Amino acid sequence: MWEETNNQLSKSFEFKDFSEAWAFMNSVALIAEREKHHPNWCNIYNKVDIRLTTHDAGNIVTQKDKDLANEIDKLLLV
Repeated sequence: MWEETNNQLSKSFEFKDFSEAWAFMNSVALIAEREKHHPNWCNIYNKVDIRLTTHDAGNIVTQKDKDLANEIDKLLLV
């Protein structure tokens, strides 16, 4: 579940290993590039932490962030 705090949507994801985490990040990157809305994220081995905020709206959570979060969640349903 995405958590909204400090004007950011954030969520942590855990995968089997680094390769699976990296594949997930590649998929997120393609969506982010298509939407022209890029996450702040961190990857350590099998964990990926994502934070979403709309920089050009003054670093607040907007519908763009919510839409991207929904698209990211859909990747895990496949």
